[in-house]
Amino acid sequence: MRIKAKTISLLAVSIVLTFSGSAVLADVRLPDVIASSMVLQQKHVVPIWGWAEPGEAVTVAFAGQKKTVVAGADGKWRVDLAKMNASDEPRSMTVAGKNTIELKDILVGEVWLVSGQSNMQWRLPESTDGAAATAAANHPTMRLFNVSREVAFKKKQGKLAEWLRCTPESVKEFSAAGYYFGVELQKTLKVPVGLINSSYGGSQAEAWTPVSYLNASPDLKPTVDRTKIWETERETVRANYAAAIAKWREDSDKARAAGARPSPSPGVPDALRDYRIASSIYDGMIEPLMPFAIKGAIWYQGESNEARAEQYNLLLPTMIRAWRERWGQGGFPFGIIQLPNYRAVKPEPEESAWSFIREAQRKAALTTINAGLIVTIDIGEASDIHPKNKLDVGKRMAVWALKNAYGNKLVDSPVLNKSEMKGNKIVLTFAEVGGGLRVKNGDRLDEFAIASADKKFVWAEAKIVGKNKIEVWSQSISSPVAVRYAFNSNPKNPNLTNDSGLPASPFRTDNWPDPTAGKR
Repeated sequence: MRIKAKTISLLAVSIVLTFSGSAVLADVRLPDVIASSMVLQQKHVVPIWGWAEPGEAVTVAFAGQKKTVVAGADGKWRVDLAKMNASDEPRSMTVAGKNTIELKDILVGEVWLVSGQSNMQWRLPESTDGAAATAAANHPTMRLFNVSREVAFKKKQGKLAEWLRCTPESVKEFSAAGYYFGVELQKTLKVPVGLINSSYGGSQAEAWTPVSYLNASPDLKPTVDRTKIWETERETVRANYAAAIAKWREDSDKARAAGARPSPSPGVPDALRDYRIASSIYDGMIEPLMPFAIKGAIWYQGESNEARAEQYNLLLPTMIRAWRERWGQGGFPFGIIQLPNYRAVKPEPEESAWSFIREAQRKAALTTINAGLIVTIDIGEASDIHPKNKLDVGKRMAVWALKNAYGNKLVDSPVLNKSEMKGNKIVLTFAEVGGGLRVKNGDRLDEFAIASADKKFVWAEAKIVGKNKIEVWSQSISSPVAVRYAFNSNPKNPNLTNDSGLPASPFRTDNWPDPTAGKR
């Protein structure tokens, strides 16, 4: 039987494609986070994982260890390297199946995830004295993995990130707070440090939380339900937004022609922000990192959840629990950076959502195992939600981590332990006082407010009456029931400290409803 040349040609192409496709399927592959120049977590079991052809044997060799595993029916495989001591000696790892991958320049040390929204994303060159800090950022044994938002949300092709040595060039796009944190860690611990920056400006905590955890709570499920509403509204919202932008441009041209300053552009509606969708950032920027071995995580977020501060009391602990359970390495240390002072200083005690989001962060730190609070109440900016001083933020991150994750004998911010009503005064007892409570600026404590059962707060007198105790009172209130400290959005002089010099966290002793109560 004669076969036409065209048929033979098509058959040959089909065979080539079939075999080349099989070769691709057979290739051992690794997630982007496992790559050359990475830092592996010391003194911790180190998972190495990836994909291969189902049933394919994969061998991982590193630092004298050799582990072999067979890929499952879904093609996934994982080996766990035994615990290792820190080493700044660059070593290679081979991952071999039907093909071999060689990773080079691998160190062993301390690995931390830094995450959150714009204040964690804020780049080093944009921070105070950022140009000089960037120029000096030459740390060969500090490695940076800067997760790409564009790749995570499929706006562009490529790797999620690459492990890079910390240089003036590689640090330009990296988190300023994260960088300063890493510098302080390395200065004290004297081991290699790996920093994974996964942050997204303008993001809300529900976008960082798996959908199943949100749906499990009636109070959190509305964050998922909003996605369905946005889907039905999206085309109308897109058209309305385009019209608003067109009008804004026209008005801006007129304003400039008249010598006036144009008004700010209309904000992008939530329905058009894919990163506002519940679980979206978790899916693209957190889950792909799991189960890479880390020492812990530090979280700087909350600004975009201000309008739902009450809900954040549940949302933040839920997110932390989800990360820990999905990561599979237990209750790793989790530092929470409390939002700083912001907006205008007010002359009287106020009820602001900003203060209540800070309170939710404080409660999460107190009630979540192996979590802690990093206080920044004195280093914000009244007129800028993005304070430029990231050096002190990074240093305070390091104080918290060195004390709580590494056991260094350091004193952190004072922490309210309990309150008791005694006659016309309320007595507050604090933990973490070091050598004793102190007044930082001036000769008297400021920013204390007190209220009776009518829930109306007035400024109060406050006095340190022992190493760890403060009495609070007001001549105008005979039967006080609640105290708040530094609870305005921007307290004028929050000056309670200890011998560390670090500020005490804002707090309240009441549990009265906040301005966002019921908002979901």
